[in-house]
Amino acid sequence: MLFRKLFKSLLYRLQRELKPEMIGGFRFAKDKVGIRISNTSHISSPKNLKLGNNVFIGHFNYIDCFHEITIEDGVQITNYCSILNHSSHHSIRLHGEHYNEDAQTKLLGLTEGPVIIGAYTYIGAHSIIMPGTTLGKGCIVGAFSYVKPGIYPDYSVLRGIPAVVSGETRTIDEEFLIKYPELRDKYYIK
Repeated sequence: MLFRKLFKSLLYRLQRELKPEMIGGFRFAKDKVGIRISNTSHISSPKNLKLGNNVFIGHFNYIDCFHEITIEDGVQITNYCSILNHSSHHSIRLHGEHYNEDAQTKLLGLTEGPVIIGAYTYIGAHSIIMPGTTLGKGCIVGAFSYVKPGIYPDYSVLRGIPAVVSGETRTIDEEFLIKYPELRDKYYIK
């Protein structure tokens, strides 16, 4: 009985501590406005993160700023996404048992590179953006997509594992602009 009571108390405290919430502002971007980042998302080396205005970073994301990551104005990153700019998926095998000692100097086979996410791009849940990726402005990355290194044009719709360009957001948006013509003056893409 006492164990059950203690367990429930601990569980309640843990749930309260991990309760996702949005935090306004960003301490490394004092000159920016409208930034919302979940308290359950992790940003490694935030000094290498360049944020635009009105950026939304949802719950349980990992943003690896080993090198520079640029997230431009109006970007929305949903939940459970990883944005990576280095990966040791090759070097762990190449260096074998010497991986940790070699990591002190230089790892061969390390995949690395900056990441740029263009303005008003939307990253769907459970997506992975790999090192060396540049997403143009106004893109959509569909949920559960794996975006390989490369340069993707403005207004691309990317889906799949690996993600491929499967359409253009301007085509999708035109349907909404016909339905809601009052949005034409506010529409991002001119």
